[in-house]
Amino acid sequence: MTATRTSQRSVFRHVAQLPSSAWPTYDSTPLYDRSSLGAVKEDIRIIASVWFEHDAHDSVEDSVCELPLAYFDFTPHDCYSSPTRYEMEQLFRVFILKEIHGWKHETALVKYLNHHADLCEQLGFEIIPDQSTLWRSWNKRFTVELRETVEIAARTILIKAHHADVTVPRELERHLPRRDDDADGSTPDNQAILHKTEPITEHTSRIVFPAFSLNRGDGCEIHENAYWSLQTYLGLRENLAANEGARSFVHESTRERTPLGHAHRAHIRDLSIPEIREMYRQAIRQLIDEVAETEEFFRAGIVAIDITEADPFTGDRTGHEEEIIGTKEKNDEYAYQWATVQLVGNAVPLVLDAHPVRKGESRLEIVEDLLDSAEELVHVDNVLMDREFDSQHVLEMISRRGLLYVVPKRMQTSEKAQAKRLLQRDQDRYETDRKLHLGKNEWHETTLIYRRKENSEHDDHRQYSVFMTNGASGHLTEYGYRWEIESCYRSIKRFMAATTSKNFGLRFFYFAFACLLYSIWRAVDLLVQVELTGEYEHSPIVTADNTLTLLKKETGIG
Repeated sequence: MTATRTSQRSVFRHVAQLPSSAWPTYDSTPLYDRSSLGAVKEDIRIIASVWFEHDAHDSVEDSVCELPLAYFDFTPHDCYSSPTRYEMEQLFRVFILKEIHGWKHETALVKYLNHHADLCEQLGFEIIPDQSTLWRSWNKRFTVELRETVEIAARTILIKAHHADVTVPRELERHLPRRDDDADGSTPDNQAILHKTEPITEHTSRIVFPAFSLNRGDGCEIHENAYWSLQTYLGLRENLAANEGARSFVHESTRERTPLGHAHRAHIRDLSIPEIREMYRQAIRQLIDEVAETEEFFRAGIVAIDITEADPFTGDRTGHEEEIIGTKEKNDEYAYQWATVQLVGNAVPLVLDAHPVRKGESRLEIVEDLLDSAEELVHVDNVLMDREFDSQHVLEMISRRGLLYVVPKRMQTSEKAQAKRLLQRDQDRYETDRKLHLGKNEWHETTLIYRRKENSEHDDHRQYSVFMTNGASGHLTEYGYRWEIESCYRSIKRFMAATTSKNFGLRFFYFAFACLLYSIWRAVDLLVQVELTGEYEHSPIVTADNTLTLLKKETGIG
């Protein structure tokens, strides 16, 4: 079907309803202006994401002809100074078509145009350019950066069309390493990794950070990016608080003006927790959209839900008893607690959402909230949780969503007795069905799996662990993935700024921003691995420190 005015309006109306952070805002942010190639790539990605979802849009060529380029200033990317017959916008579109079809030479493009008069009319060609004109335009008139943008735009359109089951002219090719990056075919060296990491980190930061806003109004002398620069800078140094960090930041930043520590904290304290969470979710959505451009990332997977604690709070918590709550251990300590939902397993371990835990919140409320967020971003298959989430109402809610779960069960009298019988029989594994009472004569059906621990230090029933699942027993092997979240938490806490403030919103923002830095690191690592090797291995090749150092550079330091 051919795109119509009505179908086009439908697409652009949908785009206009997206949050403003989801698309470039020209002339209102230093991230982009009317000649920014980064903005073009972003717009093409966003339009293509929506375009092919419309029933009337089943042609990649139509999508190229309808790309909104009228706003864009090609002048800085045009190496010709004298007037020419063909506009840069026309040539930009026609070279995207060449890339989409995978033609190596302009001759094939010219031949195709000569046989498709309607396409030439859409492109605005009264006279079709010949082979030599197209060759000179590509090799002499277009800058290197503009040629790279054409290649990225074509690949983006192919991927989005393929995901929407639209017929594409050619199969996508994997990005394999160049000879100069990996000459002997071995693992890429540090220099090659850093060479690829810098531009990818720059691109990623330009996508993610616009999702955050301090809502300070117009006319502020210190640009908002300076605040995110400072927050990233604080994440680079362990136990660095805002005041001390702001003083050091003045000397390391290339900005003329940077925020003071107290001003930085004041602006963050003005953010409500719902605002922080919405900004975080939008940033992660942007990050997922970016990594979804690769064939190695799938919008589906296993998620782990857990709660982590800040360092024990030793001050006076009067007036903050609802927020500085007890620890998970049975002791007299208090701490702030944060819940997260994270991709685990073979997926890129992104933190999909974070939830501040308050006194009195049920585990059911927390899990339901985090799963709502996760299922908006990815297709969730399985849910892994710790034994503190073994409530029958939590399990029933997960089952009603059509999801599988694996959760260890706290051993009560009946489980201890069964474990003792298994020990007497020297039996390593045992399965049994169990009904858990939900109230009002309602029950949740689950399967209990007893598994003997290897090399246990105990000689009684504690040799066994008991798990609950609503799936096959084979899913129990996936539970090992849950421990990845502990490694994640260690990295996140390493990225957090230090503070003694009791302000709940400030504390949560520091944690959420650290989760974002962690997720950016893992996303950058995936993109670098795919660029260098064409594959993704779960163990990162890009270090967290390298990513943060490059992030601070791109947000205004160094």
